[in-house]
Amino acid sequence: MVTAALTAVTALGTATAHAEPGVPPAGPVPAAAAADEGPQRWSPPLAGTSTGVELAEGTARLTTTRDGTESGPAALRGAQRQGLLDLGAHQFATPVNRIDAPVTGDVPPGSAVGVDVRGQGADGQWSEWIPAEPGAPALLPEPTRTVAVRLALVAPTGSAGPAVRSLEVLADEVATGPRTVEPRASHRVFATREGLVGGTTANGHRIVPNDQFVALPSRRALSPNGRGDYSVRVCTDAGRCATVPVWDVGPWNTTDDYWNSPAQRQSWKDLPQGRPQAQAAFENQHNGGRDGFGRQVKNPAGIDLADGTFWGLGLTTNAFVTVEYLWTARSGALGRAITGGTGPVVERATPDAAGVDSGVVGDGAQVEVQCQLAGSPVTGSQGTSNLWLRTRPDRYVPAASIQGAPPLPPCT
Repeated sequence: MVTAALTAVTALGTATAHAEPGVPPAGPVPAAAAADEGPQRWSPPLAGTSTGVELAEGTARLTTTRDGTESGPAALRGAQRQGLLDLGAHQFATPVNRIDAPVTGDVPPGSAVGVDVRGQGADGQWSEWIPAEPGAPALLPEPTRTVAVRLALVAPTGSAGPAVRSLEVLADEVATGPRTVEPRASHRVFATREGLVGGTTANGHRIVPNDQFVALPSRRALSPNGRGDYSVRVCTDAGRCATVPVWDVGPWNTTDDYWNSPAQRQSWKDLPQGRPQAQAAFENQHNGGRDGFGRQVKNPAGIDLADGTFWGLGLTTNAFVTVEYLWTARSGALGRAITGGTGPVVERATPDAAGVDSGVVGDGAQVEVQCQLAGSPVTGSQGTSNLWLRTRPDRYVPAASIQGAPPLPPCT
């Protein structure tokens, strides 16, 4: 049994109501607890959006279907059972940046229970998911009142896996050094085609033909199903790009956030920033040429591309690409591509529906927009408009397909 109580609590702050991910609770906020009264406390019920997790009699377990099929992210191709339970977001009385998350439950040998937390900034954007481990609380990049939590249940293939009965969140604020503003992470990595139509991604998305998403080998950048909280821009050597959400975990590892610095990286801290462990294993026999599951690495993949993204980039075989990890730094305002399942938004070389097709933006992806100008009228999910939004030099998307973009200056 695991009952890891990470922080001694003397007096606890008052918690507000449970909320859906990304939606802070409405209504008045209770008075803040004094700093010397100990951490604020939140005891979320085991309920929420789940992928590969079933809830029965107050206990969360990995799902096994009636035909005996075991759950697990499609991109991992059966290497591990994994399920996620999103417990929603909570608004604390005062800003916090250190999160303990004691869990009570049964964890058989070889299995694990992880708690991932993230904080929402003043601009509405989320930090990466950061693991809160026994004896090692999660430290958010900056204080925030809004914190989201999810459970990750992990087990070897063929194992029943863990059972979780309760979770407690203890949050406070600690002094940290000045936040270092890093340039946006951009790395050249090997991309493979995921395929696996009909399979289920780590966030619960059922893969369809011509899908638009990617898999990265870490849960830290896994977006909720249908959203693009964590999106990437993938570009080929020919200059064609696809901006798509991160909806799966894999293909080789699950704790290899290689886009982060070695000090921040969850695993494989001996490798330089930007080098996936699979690439180091394939090219340099890192870890004996094996991934984190002991599998012999057969290609250096640092990203898996859904079919629609792969073909949309004009690729015909696995290849090295340049990937920008858009959540790591911003250079413009944000909008969200909404297509209603009609296919990706086409990025044009001019603000014209007949302009040269220069790339795609997948449904749900967050996309940076810099300015706006008038062009040909387009009808999309947001109505009909002749406004076009510039995403990068000489690249435009129709405003009629972009939700949530703020008023923008005219392009000059």
